[in-house]
Amino acid sequence: MSHDQSFLADCRARLAFDLLANTWNSVVLWALKDGPCRPGALRGRIGGISPKVLTETLRRLECNGLVDRRAYGGSPPRVEYGLTALGRTLLAPIDAFGAWAFEHGDEVMTARERYSGEGGDPLPRRGQP
Repeated sequence: MSHDQSFLADCRARLAFDLLANTWNSVVLWALKDGPCRPGALRGRIGGISPKVLTETLRRLECNGLVDRRAYGGSPPRVEYGLTALGRTLLAPIDAFGAWAFEHGDEVMTARERYSGEGGDPLPRRGQP
């Protein structure tokens, strides 16, 4: 990718931004950084994610080659999810983005409050149009 504005029209760049734009994608990838995990344990690590949303996220990440699903026989059968080599390549950008948020989150929240206080429409909350 070049350093000019051509990335705005680059489908690969948009794909990368889309992968990180979904909140749960980054959270699940980060939660798997220490190794494979069963879905129940993964939900415990993450907190606040429903089984349905976790399943959808894991399938989306698997479809994109970022997560590997391993099924084990037995009674009851069990499944584990782990990062692929490709998925591991996103840990550094996620870490960098998290560090940015930690450093600048208060500034963003202050700007939002100022914007709302000046009569601007507040940003919609999750689940609102």
